[in-house]
Amino acid sequence: MLINLSNHPSNKWGNKQQNAASEKYGIISDLPFPDIDPSWSKEKIQRLCNEYFTKIAQMLDLCANEPKLNAVHIQGEFTFVFNLVTLLKSAEIECIASTSERKVKEIDRKKIVEFDFVQFREY
Repeated sequence: MLINLSNHPSNKWGNKQQNAASEKYGIISDLPFPDIDPSWSKEKIQRLCNEYFTKIAQMLDLCANEPKLNAVHIQGEFTFVFNLVTLLKSAEIECIASTSERKVKEIDRKKIVEFDFVQFREY
């Protein structure tokens, strides 16, 4: 199972990214990224990380018999991601991020940015 913890639901990923995730991890399950107030303290972030760690551990336990690998695709607010990835990796849970090629087109003085998925990269 791949748990997608990001602001980008997997049903909106391109075919290349969905196929890469499905081939390696089987099921893709979305876990919405939390809204994180920039005024929160380090301690509040850590408590939220502990809550999400528990949610993720429970989700992965439900698919313990899944024949594919398990991982968490995590991208978002930097301090939350860093702290949660640290917790997950200490429990030997693979954490990955998407890499993409950024393509910028300028049309009528407006920039249009497209991101083309390249690969998943482990933290």
